Amino acid sequence: MAGQSFDKCDIAIVGGGLAGGLAALCLAAKRPDLDVRLVEPGPIGGNHIWSFFDSDIAKKDRWLVAPLVRCHWESYDVAFPARARKVRMGYKSITGEALATAVAAALPADRIIADRAKHVAPDHVLLARGGRLLAKHVIDARGTGKTSMLDCGWQKFVGQALTVEGGHGIDRPLVMDATVEQLDGYRFIYLLPFDAETIFVEDTYYSDSPDLDVAAVRDRIATYAQRRQWNVTAVTREETGMLPVVVAGDFDRLWPAVDRTARIGVRAGEFHAMTGYSLPAAVRTAAALPALVDRGDLAARLRGRAAASWRRQRFYRMLGAMLFRAADPDARYRIFQRFYGLAPGLIARFYAGRSNAADKLRILSGKPPVSVRRAIAALSRLDWR
Repeated sequence: MAGQSFDKCDIAIVGGGLAGGLAALCLAAKRPDLDVRLVEPGPIGGNHIWSFFDSDIAKKDRWLVAPLVRCHWESYDVAFPARARKVRMGYKSITGEALATAVAAALPADRIIADRAKHVAPDHVLLARGGRLLAKHVIDARGTGKTSMLDCGWQKFVGQALTVEGGHGIDRPLVMDATVEQLDGYRFIYLLPFDAETIFVEDTYYSDSPDLDVAAVRDRIATYAQRRQWNVTAVTREETGMLPVVVAGDFDRLWPAVDRTARIGVRAGEFHAMTGYSLPAAVRTAAALPALVDRGDLAARLRGRAAASWRRQRFYRMLGAMLFRAADPDARYRIFQRFYGLAPGLIARFYAGRSNAADKLRILSGKPPVSVRRAIAALSRLDWR
């Protein structure tokens, strides 16, 4: 509870976002013998909607997110200037509120510490309101840390849930509507129909800069709604975000080996380098924790997992380099337009971060949607560790 100081526990998870919340849920379910504390100053889960494809998560791990799902669709659409397609692939959405409810049900109230960590060490946390929490293991799940050591582009967005009087007429997600004006990089609109009169509209940019003019993007969402001839009577939620799209970088600088505090989630570099999405990796790591927390070398084990994941992401970092370094900003949509002409299985494996050798060859084969000369020049200048 807020303001209360705790002396000792088995596991202290710092950060109640997606990675920290899922880790707490999994440990509560699989290791009820452990005293697990979650340190989070704001609402657990925050103001977020996370979506994922069914194929992103292994069947054995789906029990962890199943109670959090608020919407499920059997297919989704994409639209580009020269391609429109319905993709038959299951798609689900969960909310920060659902995560908060699940964590509150799984952990006793006195194990949720509504406070900020002012110092995080391998075996203790210093709380902003005073007090020291000792733990066998501290797990840092505080989200994005310093990115200055990474070569990044950005996926940034403003999303609003709109109430549309008389209905919006959308019956499944439109994951990318790139028929809109291309501004500030690759721009697309993302639609999630929650019910007949409620639709989540996100205006997204693959941009060179993390700068986000929220007021301007709100106006663009309103213009898009007008184009759809929607009678919008209310905006019931709004969220913003900036996800790093990593082009290159050294994992040893992101998480130095001398840092012996365990990390998970984006803090550990566990996210898809091309899309910035972290939910599949967060589920995999949460599912692995119950078998790892008895080990004295938890931090080293988690760092090894994160480093291996970073190495596997090299192909996606290469694609990011082609997007941000070899394509003109207003022509970046062509890369995704071409990608969505490929087989559904390949698309599914791409988003799950499990592209095989044949997938990679297929993605790179054929007429390239970017300048070959610029692509070679961009790739030759990058740090591929």
